Amino acid sequence: MTNIQEARETVVKFLKESLGVDRVRVIGVKKLDSGWETEAEVYEENSFLKSLGLPTRVQDRNIYIVKLDDSLEVLSYERQQEHAVMSD
Repeated sequence: MTNIQEARETVVKFLKESLGVDRVRVIGVKKLDSGWETEAEVYEENSFLKSLGLPTRVQDRNIYIVKLDDSLEVLSYERQQEHAVMSD
């Protein structure tokens, strides 16, 4: 049986690899009858400014919902919202 820490680690690894980002923070984990539902905060380059070729430190703060089965296989993920922030 898997635990909450394993679910969190799986989500962080999955999002870092899938999105090519460095900063992922799990902000919620919920055990369901059929697996896990997690919420993660991800900082990504602002895609609009990047498409213009402008140098910027602005990143989008995105929230992703990631669903896992009991074996910690990712079933789905989706982005929920965006917020622009200044990075350090």
